[in-house]
Amino acid sequence: MTSSGFNPKSKRPLLALIGELPGQISALVKAELDAFKAEFATKAKNFGVGAALFIVAGAILFFALGVFVALAVIALALVLPLWLATLIVAVALVLLAGILVLIGVNRVKAATKPDPEGVHASIRHDADAFKGVGEYDTK
Repeated sequence: MTSSGFNPKSKRPLLALIGELPGQISALVKAELDAFKAEFATKAKNFGVGAALFIVAGAILFFALGVFVALAVIALALVLPLWLATLIVAVALVLLAGILVLIGVNRVKAATKPDPEGVHASIRHDADAFKGVGEYDTK
């Protein structure tokens, strides 16, 4: 019988078992870290492939948008002069971009607006209570 294998019939002194404990714990931690690394590597690879596919899809959609803009110009050119059709599509795109910018500015302002009842006020309230200044509820 080998001493490294588990055999319930083998009797080993308690001190020998306690002496092996740090090595066993070290081996267990190393095995868990190796398993974590392998799992993380697999997930990172899948995430990378997924992100790359999103980027390629975005590039394809960007070019498809250009084709749709050209289609709009060509369609309007069937009933209007080409220069006017191009001007109408360009103005429509600029208006759309302007509307999106205004909506984005409003969202950014709403996100960065100070909240009087937010975290900053709560921290100030707690600091005042710690100093013994102001009122403080013990609820």
